Amino acid sequence: MTTDVRYRWSAGDAYERYVGRWSRAVAAEFVSWLGLPANARCVDVGCGTGALGAALLDAGVGEMLGLDRSRGYVTTARAGTGDRRARHAVADARALPVRADRFDAAVSGLVLNFVPHPPRMLAEMVRVVRPGGCVAVYVWDYADKMEPIRWFWDEAVALDPAAAALDEGPRFPICDRPSLETLFSAAGLASVETRAIDVPAVFADFDDFWAPFLSGEGPAPGYSASLDEERRAALRESLRRRLPAAADGSIALTARAWAARGVRA
Repeated sequence: MTTDVRYRWSAGDAYERYVGRWSRAVAAEFVSWLGLPANARCVDVGCGTGALGAALLDAGVGEMLGLDRSRGYVTTARAGTGDRRARHAVADARALPVRADRFDAAVSGLVLNFVPHPPRMLAEMVRVVRPGGCVAVYVWDYADKMEPIRWFWDEAVALDPAAAALDEGPRFPICDRPSLETLFSAAGLASVETRAIDVPAVFADFDDFWAPFLSGEGPAPGYSASLDEERRAALRESLRRRLPAAADGSIALTARAWAARGVRA
């Protein structure tokens, strides 16, 4: 049985190896989709290691404030940019230390489902955006096409049915198009739109796929770290047998995120 599974969100380098590398590709497409005006003032809620903030800066925003409750992630994000337009601080997504109507856009990547009360986070994002401003998020499609994580949990549950309680697919039903549309409409946002963003998740070989699951950084790696060596080896070998490897050993998967945007009335 699976007991006392612990995971963390604090080690920036480990996060980058796990899903940050795919998040950066999603962030670029997400920012392009938003089409923010030149010199827009933006707040990145749950900025993590800085993938979305970097995409905003690349797109030419005039100001970017990155906020995250993980001091380790804030340190990584801050170190990743020397841009004078960017600032970073430690903060809770449910109580942003920002005055109302301050920003042209409030955005967030891969955070909403991890906040204990997502509507509260979204309400804070709406509060800090000026009327007519943009509120937008993206989250992984855990139940289907975020394939690196989906493959992991499908094999884990097949070997250990108790792992189903930790599987992000059923745990986070908010991470689909209808749920995001409902949440954004309930927040009073207008012109709500959603879309899928698919990016290739290509691993050089099986070890490239498996190594991030040993870090303890996030739910799936936390579960892997909780296993004894025998059960972890069984999971590793089951995945090795079943993953679709090419002749050169590479593994080509898809990482899908669901994105949503709306306009503050």
